[in-house]
Amino acid sequence: MNLFNYYLLEIIKKVLNSPDFKKINKKSLSNVIVESPPEKYNFDLSTNIALILSKIIKTNPRDIAVKIKLILINKINDFAEIEIAGPGFLNIRLSKTAWIKNINISLKEKKNFGANKNKKKYNIEFVSANPTGPLHVGHCRGAVFGDVISNLLTFNGNNVTKEFYVNDYGNQIDIFSESVFYRLREIKFDENFPLNKNLYPGSYILDIAKKILNKNPKLDLSNFKKIQNKLGKISINYSMELIKNDLKLLGIKHDKFFFESKIVRDNLIKKVLNKLKKDKLVVEGFLKPPKSEEKVDWKKTKKLIFKSTLFNDDTDRSLQKDDGSWTYFANDLAYHSNKISRKYDFLINILGADHIGYTKRIVAAVKAISKNKTQLICKVCQLVKLFKKGQPFKMSKRQGDFISVSDLLTEVNKDSIRFMMLNRGNDMEIDFDFEKVLEKNKDNQVFYVQYCYARINSLFRNLNLDPEKEIKIDKNDFEPNTFEYKLLRKIIEWPKVINISSNRLEPHRITFYLYDLATIFHSYWSEGNKSDNYKFISNNKMNNILSFKIFQLISIVLQNAMRILGVSLPKKM
Repeated sequence: MNLFNYYLLEIIKKVLNSPDFKKINKKSLSNVIVESPPEKYNFDLSTNIALILSKIIKTNPRDIAVKIKLILINKINDFAEIEIAGPGFLNIRLSKTAWIKNINISLKEKKNFGANKNKKKYNIEFVSANPTGPLHVGHCRGAVFGDVISNLLTFNGNNVTKEFYVNDYGNQIDIFSESVFYRLREIKFDENFPLNKNLYPGSYILDIAKKILNKNPKLDLSNFKKIQNKLGKISINYSMELIKNDLKLLGIKHDKFFFESKIVRDNLIKKVLNKLKKDKLVVEGFLKPPKSEEKVDWKKTKKLIFKSTLFNDDTDRSLQKDDGSWTYFANDLAYHSNKISRKYDFLINILGADHIGYTKRIVAAVKAISKNKTQLICKVCQLVKLFKKGQPFKMSKRQGDFISVSDLLTEVNKDSIRFMMLNRGNDMEIDFDFEKVLEKNKDNQVFYVQYCYARINSLFRNLNLDPEKEIKIDKNDFEPNTFEYKLLRKIIEWPKVINISSNRLEPHRITFYLYDLATIFHSYWSEGNKSDNYKFISNNKMNNILSFKIFQLISIVLQNAMRILGVSLPKKM
């Protein structure tokens, strides 16, 4: 149960039902919040309702706070004490009965503890790397981010489709298949791979060629053009196997793979453009030269233009190149039209840093095609910088010396990669330090969180306690010490963290929360080893039922959180 949402609704209800505030419109209280107050106040909840009301009725907020305090303390039995702080904030202390009630509810929810049930339909497109080679570290962050977003929304009861767009059409595919062709000839005829051509030189091309030749020993290699189409399809299939395997190593599995060739095969571009032409959103015309173009190099050509400025884009967008062929954006229009036809409530695209300037036009396209009925959300993942022994690793796919996902996994495990890729917001760069993620201390965040779970399980195991055991707790049992109170206050934040993370698509909030929770727990554990006042074990028994309940809750939170993050939770470390 989301305690903050629950009491927010209760507070608003009781206030609006009072004679002093009956004329207040409920909608005018949309900015009222209930949150955790700063630790120094030693209270459980805090609300700004008095400050919001003061703006509406033009009265001193502290005077309003006095009235609200009386209403809440008399009408809500769960509130044991209320104080007025600062300009008119209300700090609330929950009663023992309220705490016990909420602890028991949370324990009963188990795998659903923290979930805010929704029933929306989402399509999340992520990775969508060119099928010309294995995944490199540049794809890794977006892959993890997209997967965790999918898990988070699924945890909240939504229907989620994880989608991968396969760019299997165009010039890069021709270059790729030709690269494979020359590697095949290198193997079969002992020819040197031509380094003077615009080809992919990576060793993975050689691996693909070996697999192809193994299954197709009689493949005619006399002329590339003769087998280009066939070889292209075979090569893409093998390359996609590499990509899927890399994703599997990261714990990622897509539900759907959409191939660009379908757009060409089914003539989807012309179909969507015909619809937009009827609405006069696609017209023939001329665009001004881009600011980056030299005027002498600019060729004024009549083209089909999408009027994206009608949907908050910076400029209208060309759908054709100078030679009349379709732009990448035209393909994307068709692809997103297909997504819209599948009746999703929300589309989410996870993009790399190099696509940050592309978001406005594709958001505009979705608005136009769906007639503002479908929302597209674009999340851009910034770069990941790798460091080892203080030296940065550099990547260059064209040169074939990039750092692949499989290379990364030889250095660090999946858990470390997934957790560390989320230790900052997606719009910030990440420094990934190999040495730091291998340490077994507080600086290694994933270890610190996993160790918290391992310690709790060792406690249950050594005391022969069933972690699932239901034990009743009454008022007499609820006497939390300083650390237990801190843990309880942190635990009740969990549903709120999930809610905010889900609404804002910011899963890094979960890793931050887990690290804070683990820090409080480890501090309690360490203090218990030093001081009798904080020991929670005596004579091989738990000192009190409350400690047991708290550790049960922490265990549930960790399990639910790490399931969302796709990170394992070992019971022993």
